[in-house]
Amino acid sequence: MKTSKFIIPVIVIAQFCCTSLWFAGNSVINSLIIDFQLDDKALGHLISAVQLGFIIGTLSFAILTIGDRFSPSKVFFTCAILAGLFNLGIILDSNSYTSILILRFFAGFFLAGIYPIGMKIASDYKEKDLGLSLGFLVGALVIGTALPHLIKNSIKLYPWEYVFICTSSLAVFGGILMLCLVPDGPFRKAGKKINLSAFFSIFKIQKFRGAAFGYFGHMWELYSFWVFVPTILEMHKEQHAYESLNIHLWSFLIIAIGGIACVGGAFIASRIGTKQVAFSALLLSCMCCIIAPIFLSQASIGILLIFLLFWGMVVIADSPLFSTLVANNAPSELKGTAFTIVNCIGFSITILSIQCITWLIHSTGSNYIYMILALGPILGLIALKKNFLMKGY
Repeated sequence: MKTSKFIIPVIVIAQFCCTSLWFAGNSVINSLIIDFQLDDKALGHLISAVQLGFIIGTLSFAILTIGDRFSPSKVFFTCAILAGLFNLGIILDSNSYTSILILRFFAGFFLAGIYPIGMKIASDYKEKDLGLSLGFLVGALVIGTALPHLIKNSIKLYPWEYVFICTSSLAVFGGILMLCLVPDGPFRKAGKKINLSAFFSIFKIQKFRGAAFGYFGHMWELYSFWVFVPTILEMHKEQHAYESLNIHLWSFLIIAIGGIACVGGAFIASRIGTKQVAFSALLLSCMCCIIAPIFLSQASIGILLIFLLFWGMVVIADSPLFSTLVANNAPSELKGTAFTIVNCIGFSITILSIQCITWLIHSTGSNYIYMILALGPILGLIALKKNFLMKGY
């Protein structure tokens, strides 16, 4: 492939295929609870195991500057294969609660070589219009994350194991695509050695720090919202005795619509400024957290679904914009490490918020618990205002 004309679409497809591993366990959680006799907090623990694996993976990749010292496409391929294998291991009958958590941990660990490395590869091909490329890339992540819910909805008559078989097969396909069709990009600057100080020194850059802290606030809300969308729908269905509400389909739509928002937000940002659009999206998602109890208490399922679809758009629309700000304000030779560092810390925050919401759900049935998700966006908005004093971002 002589030009980068088809490179970004290939990266997007590969990212979509591989990130389908993320919520594979969430989409069949009820079946896992029954077959393996898991406890009623298994949903929060399983996704936290993936997040923890991703955190340890990104931390390891960042300290060892893997994404900068080695061919990113080969790193992506290797991690896609390994993540797919650990994901597939869930279908073994001999699994216990502990082994399932370990398998999800390692699936998350190798996802660290997929999501941030995919963004690194895109930045190696695009210096101009990087934000738009990352919009498509994060959009692919969003739809890939939602995909297991659609797969589960589509194969209702088949065993839950098919979800893991399908997502692992997609991951292998995505890894092969990246290896065969995406060589090292023209703007790649390979790191020559391990740079143990990069993890700390990069935060001395003010605008990088502002972008990173804005992203951290966004992450406090994002994954908790995604994880508990099915729970919100299930609780509403039970409270109001709806018989026809298709939870898997609506969970897919509410999460996947964010992919469209990522691309749309990137288009708007290319015209009026990345920082401005990121700030606006974060503000809107913050407002959704605050007013959530009003809509979650509505008897009308139509009003609730419209609200959740809107929330699903604004909760993720700022993600590629923060990634763009991170890339634009990190040294060229440390872009891969910068993405990985920010992802590492951001996903660490998601564990705290997921466990917090899990505890609150089992402590109280109140719809007010989701207001706590507003804390992250509020702090992110403050960081953006403080560290980005110049216009035009």
